[in-house]
Amino acid sequence: KFIANNIRGYLPLKIVHFIMNLHTLPRTIYLSRHGQSEYNLLGKIGGDSGLSKAGLEYARRLATFCKNEICVEKNIDESTGEEQKNEVPARLWTSTLRRTKETAQFIENGTLTHKWDNGEVAEWLQMRPRQRRNLDELYAGGCDGLTYKEIEQQFPDEFNRRQKDKLAYRYPRGESYMDVILRLEPLAHEMERTREPILIIGHQGIHRIIYAYFMGLSREEAPYVSIPLNTVIQLKPHAYGCDEKRVCLMDKTEMFGDGQDEPVTSMPVSNPEYAKDDPVMNAPSC
Repeated sequence: KFIANNIRGYLPLKIVHFIMNLHTLPRTIYLSRHGQSEYNLLGKIGGDSGLSKAGLEYARRLATFCKNEICVEKNIDESTGEEQKNEVPARLWTSTLRRTKETAQFIENGTLTHKWDNGEVAEWLQMRPRQRRNLDELYAGGCDGLTYKEIEQQFPDEFNRRQKDKLAYRYPRGESYMDVILRLEPLAHEMERTREPILIIGHQGIHRIIYAYFMGLSREEAPYVSIPLNTVIQLKPHAYGCDEKRVCLMDKTEMFGDGQDEPVTSMPVSNPEYAKDDPVMNAPSC
């Protein structure tokens, strides 16, 4: 029960709205980038390309992972000591871009009869895909569809500006990480109030922000978090932090290059030791 009285001002209202979406029940959030896209193969950023052959293979493996890990609750039978698996309600979110929808295409969608905490029994549409425009990748504007090398050659001033301040840099007629943070705010509230496991199939820039939010990283750190392809990141928020587990579903030797490897100089130039020996910033791409 919430009682709000005489709340005035923009910031107090935002705080009240955020608090009203919180709950103390355990929950799990799974982050996965889309499978390798045709643009990834070419090293291009942005666009709305489909998946490569390796990307489709990852989509199939992700569907198997969903069925065996995300949509089930594992318990140990005290009398026999055997592991039991019970199907539980789960959610699936994607962006509106083609590569994320294609990555979700093999995930099974069925109907589940579930008994809720209040005793009610209802039908649940398991892993129903919800396309959220808030989850679309950071828009590169005039640089959309180019490689980082082409951006450096054609727009050297823009390239250097991005290297100096990746957080606040906005692509010409495009977006910045600060813009993405603002459009992800409503989804952050929804993730806070959701109780069921959520699989979010999104993009590198988007998952960097979501990961930083739950792991307690600063805005300045967020643009440099490693979010590799072919990897599911499991996050379990709790009262005093967030537990993380990374599961690689497809080794990098099974495919061509990631394609979105950014220039080394995109690390903060003001502090070259920023990510040295840091497992978060230098997490291997499988």
